[in-house]
Amino acid sequence: MPESETEVSDEQLMLAYRDGSAGAFASLYARHKGGLFRFMVRSVKDRSTAEELFQEVWMRVIDARARYESQAKFSTYLYTIAHHRMIDHWRRHGLTTVSLDDEYAFEVPGPTSMQPERRAELNESGRRLLAALAELPILQREAFLLHEESGLSVAEIAAVTGTAAETAKSRLRYAVGKLREALADD
Repeated sequence: MPESETEVSDEQLMLAYRDGSAGAFASLYARHKGGLFRFMVRSVKDRSTAEELFQEVWMRVIDARARYESQAKFSTYLYTIAHHRMIDHWRRHGLTTVSLDDEYAFEVPGPTSMQPERRAELNESGRRLLAALAELPILQREAFLLHEESGLSVAEIAAVTGTAAETAKSRLRYAVGKLREALADD
């Protein structure tokens, strides 16, 4: 009996794609497109740039499929490619603080029966979080987004960014501290 899609690991899917299974790529893409796109859009200034970088990351995955070897988690492999694309982007445009446009306003999903006051409060909290996130230094924001958007561990963040685990841990800790401070109720 074939394994269900949820039982097949990302690494097995990538190996199957390497060996010619287009369906395996479709499954990988479906699993990671949301988190990767959110990482990209929250890391750059505009949606069109994020879309371009997002496509470049997936093209790199496609181009490298014949050489793929399962040496780490697929998500680490994917976000390493994304990290390198972000570095290239930042180098082309200078390392500047990236702000988020209102176009990416935070929306809290929930039942339609949720009281409007509570929904407005949650939306405002989300907007405050995004504004605070935009104010983080780039390397701290990247560590935070890799942790929160893709679920990478500190060791995996270190591998993706090419830093020591202690450096990744410090960046994540500073980011969380700054976000907590920015979101503390007045």
